[in-house]
Amino acid sequence: MRSGVIAQKLGMTRIFTDAGEHVPVTVLKVDQCQVVAHRTKDKNGYTALQVGVGKAKVKNVSKAERGRFAVAQVEPKRKLAEFRVSEDAVIPVGAEITADHFIAGQFVDVTGITTGKGFAGGMKRWNFGGLRASHGVSVSHRSIGSTGGRQDPGKTFKNKKMPGHLGVERVTTQNLRVVSTDVERGLILVEGAVPGVAGGWIFVRDAVKRKLPKEVPMPGAFRTGANDAAPAAQEENA
Repeated sequence: MRSGVIAQKLGMTRIFTDAGEHVPVTVLKVDQCQVVAHRTKDKNGYTALQVGVGKAKVKNVSKAERGRFAVAQVEPKRKLAEFRVSEDAVIPVGAEITADHFIAGQFVDVTGITTGKGFAGGMKRWNFGGLRASHGVSVSHRSIGSTGGRQDPGKTFKNKKMPGHLGVERVTTQNLRVVSTDVERGLILVEGAVPGVAGGWIFVRDAVKRKLPKEVPMPGAFRTGANDAAPAAQEENA
């Protein structure tokens, strides 16, 4: 089980195949996604990598966090996340995970925070059909109708679908295909829509419901400070 990455959603576009078919893709940017810390079984009870991305202002980082980043010899990060990994897929602290961590054709699971829509009615929030838009219904044709029972039970049950806050939820979309990657610009092109707004942070992992291709780099594709141009596979074989 390999580590995931934190990417920034840039937006959607399309690319054309050799057959002339267009494929809608979401563009994700991986910029200075570094390993900040390790979680080990001996110390923490599980094996994971803590990954950080984005440059944070020093004044917005606590003194304890600044000390932790100084120990890892990385700049303070805006966004942090942990990814569970197997013991043979641990990447060194300070290494920068690159876009070719994923290869074209493999499937990934993406997680993001959905777009906030504010307070929404039942038709927009739950796709209710509404009432008849005819004479006599007046201005209530978009209402949800009755919410409770009759004398028995005489109440509205919990979790009843009603108007309320819509969006700003953590959503995971599974089995999206990676169309291509651009290592120099740090771009990952994923087929289909990705939850979240443009500029939002997206967690990208190997798909849990699909078999991982044999061609993917193990434990991952990354750069280190000693040799920025060397991928992980070459570093291990050297």
